[in-house]
Amino acid sequence: MVTEKEVEMIGRTLVDSQRPLTDRFRALFTLRNLGGPAAIEWISKTFADDSALLKHELAYCLGQMQDERAIPVLVEVLQDVRQEPMVRHEAGEALGAIGNPKVLDILKQYADDPVIEVAETCQLAVKRIDWLQENKDKPVTGPYCSVDPAPPAEEVNVGKLRQVLLDESRPLFERYRAMFALRNLGGEAAVLALADGLQCGSALFRHEIAYVLGQMQHEAGVPQLTASLESAAENPMVRHECAEALGSIAKASCLATLQTYAQDKERVVRESCEVALDMYDYENGTDFQYADGLSKLKTSN
Repeated sequence: MVTEKEVEMIGRTLVDSQRPLTDRFRALFTLRNLGGPAAIEWISKTFADDSALLKHELAYCLGQMQDERAIPVLVEVLQDVRQEPMVRHEAGEALGAIGNPKVLDILKQYADDPVIEVAETCQLAVKRIDWLQENKDKPVTGPYCSVDPAPPAEEVNVGKLRQVLLDESRPLFERYRAMFALRNLGGEAAVLALADGLQCGSALFRHEIAYVLGQMQHEAGVPQLTASLESAAENPMVRHECAEALGSIAKASCLATLQTYAQDKERVVRESCEVALDMYDYENGTDFQYADGLSKLKTSN
């Protein structure tokens, strides 16, 4: 049993901008795993930080905790146009993950946000909550310990799912459902189908593709993730997710790329590679102090 004083010590590490980012990430994911009002309070305090990557992960963790006490701060972050788009996007996604219908009005308001990644996220969050309301007797379960922005499709044919995934004329929610169905099926064919999605038009979609490839931890996705990370023309939000995915896959083929782009001119990419290298060490058994469940890309704990 963790004491209040221990939670406070972890929280103080999280909010301390002088601490290494990897230490702060460990503190964040430890607080996520602990849960409760004190953890939410410490996480919420940290949205004043200047690291977009850290704030993005704060919102992610609050959504994964599925604690309705986090709704007010997530709404505040979504509404704050001074926050970076990737942070606002993650706040919208977190509200969808919590799944309380009382946030539908605010999500619908921001479904027309001028920032396309925020707008698309809120549209997906509305669809997810609507789906949950219409399918209360259908548990959304799968092989991964994550709350996803869409339930998996029921189709099990990789070719058919790939067709839906890559069809940009279809609603984004349908394509997300195909994405998570492919992830749950697993295997090289599903990985390669998903990797083709890194060429699609929506940056939000490409970023989610990178996320699920990281969850799958299959080496077949490394070349495509590496190419997206290396592309200076790619949206930094996508490049950041590719870096974290490579850290989670943690094969030797990932290491040199992460070391190189830990010096990238984009801060969110640099920081993501720093965190990814820490994940790499953990996955390869060289860092036994890593907090259980730190990486959002972990498949299970």
